[in-house]
Amino acid sequence: MHATVEKVTQRIIERSRGTREDYLGRMNTLKAQSPHRGVLSCGNLAHGFAACQPADKDTLKFMNKANVAIVSAYNDMLSAHQPYERFPDIIREAAHGMGSVAQFAGGTPAMCDGVTQGQPGMELSLFSRDVIAMSTAVALSHNMFDATLLLGICDKIVPGLLLGSLSFGYLPTILVPAGPMPSGLPNKEKQRIRQLYAEGKVGKDELLEAESQSYHSPGTCTFYGTANSNQLLVEVMGLHLPGAAFIHPNTPLRDNLTRAATEQVIRLSKPNGGELGLGDMVDEKAIINALVALLVTGGSTNHTIHWIAIARAAGILIDWNDYAELSSVVPSMTRIYPNGQADVNAFHDAGGTPFLIRELLNGGYLHDDVETVVGHGLERYTRMPTWQDNTLTWTPAVAESGDTSVLSSASEPFAPDGGLRVLDGNLGRGVMKVSAVAREHHKVEAEAVVFDEQDELKAAFDRGDLDRDCVVVVRFQGPKANGMPELHKLTPYLGVLQDRGYHVALVTDGRMSGASGKVPAAIHVYPEALDGGLIARVRNGDRVTVDAVTGVLTLHVPESELANREPAQVDLGRSHHTGLGRELFGWMRRAASSPEEGACFFWNHDA
Repeated sequence: MHATVEKVTQRIIERSRGTREDYLGRMNTLKAQSPHRGVLSCGNLAHGFAACQPADKDTLKFMNKANVAIVSAYNDMLSAHQPYERFPDIIREAAHGMGSVAQFAGGTPAMCDGVTQGQPGMELSLFSRDVIAMSTAVALSHNMFDATLLLGICDKIVPGLLLGSLSFGYLPTILVPAGPMPSGLPNKEKQRIRQLYAEGKVGKDELLEAESQSYHSPGTCTFYGTANSNQLLVEVMGLHLPGAAFIHPNTPLRDNLTRAATEQVIRLSKPNGGELGLGDMVDEKAIINALVALLVTGGSTNHTIHWIAIARAAGILIDWNDYAELSSVVPSMTRIYPNGQADVNAFHDAGGTPFLIRELLNGGYLHDDVETVVGHGLERYTRMPTWQDNTLTWTPAVAESGDTSVLSSASEPFAPDGGLRVLDGNLGRGVMKVSAVAREHHKVEAEAVVFDEQDELKAAFDRGDLDRDCVVVVRFQGPKANGMPELHKLTPYLGVLQDRGYHVALVTDGRMSGASGKVPAAIHVYPEALDGGLIARVRNGDRVTVDAVTGVLTLHVPESELANREPAQVDLGRSHHTGLGRELFGWMRRAASSPEEGACFFWNHDA
């Protein structure tokens, strides 16, 4: 193992010793009581299989056959999740072929950030993760099940499914992806049209046509945002079948991977002699593997929040310093939009996750000695699935990348580090993804231009007020203020300013996430404005330094002056706390922890 990877791993193991032992103790107690249908009363059990076919009822009366819970985030509106409509029937058929049963245990909400981007509904997005976690727990709470299949792909959905199912970590669990849509309009062209629209040079019809050519069919959006980062991280953790992440939906290979996942989770179940559950597999080394995978691929900054919460759900304590230390030594091995122009289909065709895993294992960046859903050892994930002659097989990853402009080797990476920085200073603590930021933009020192609403930036841009070097500060966007929405609608305007030759950076207590691009952005800054953060005291014209080289985030105002400044006050009640369901989420906003603690309300800050 690379010395730094091993060092960070051991630090996390020591830090988490008490919480991890407590978690495993709870799971072992529950595991000893399973199969849980055996403790149900006759009335409980009769309700549990009342709607089943007679043969399934007969199977479920006995405890020596597995009952698989299907928890699905299917809905018609999300292109990534629409293919899941067919999956329950495929899973039931495969379970019957194993002499077992599969029941649709419950559905979870699944919102699309692409639809709500810049809209009021986006303010529910982060908290939808925890709603998904709770709905997953409700689905599994009937104690009818011996194994779980999780059907979900997108931004908050996979983290939510994992958070919920880790409370049932004694059950073997496999995540079942549906795959990306085919490639559409090239990302460079999409980006060009968006910037032209921001400048008023093309109209809404042209913009809609470009967007419709980009997002055009069932499947995951093909850029490397949070959804596809989810899939890669989960596969590197050994919670998918090998090579399953980026196979297109509605193809024979995809359908047969779903059948194979069903058969495998049944083999892992206690009635079939299985001993390990999800909680055993999500250990400190698996979490480290996920962080390394995130960093070497320049994945979504959302996971500097989500994977902290996931780890904590398994009793593992990680923080941003762990990300930063790993990022300083792991190589950058992919160029996938927004860190390049290619999409995840090009990455998969070049060798994909199996090639990436093999390179990282050989370089000592990933732990091989982990438990996965297909057995011990991550080396099993260096194979790609194929469907030929009506047979599902796995073959070794390609010897060399099929496109070195998209996927490099560990020995000849695109950059020697992972491109994630932690910024710290009197202005607060945040993160910056620099993998797509040119080195000449890694440090920006300029006057602040302050906004309390993201919509105010467009008006300032249109007036020409931003045609200068500036640090744009967008505040009152944290979890306590308005649910911490993603601020992607700012990206085209800031990109135009940079293209005009200005030195521009963003500082915000909100999120940018998977589409963080070429403009340096200090995001997730906390303490947030509503929680006493100094960001609430910044004024227009203040000098601000955003430095990803030294990790500095500084407001250059004397402490004596800052002490006498009144923090900005914003009435969020009418504008951000009501309408489109936001009034239902007040308790989540009030209880949310900091981003570095997972922006979660399930655990107090000392847990």
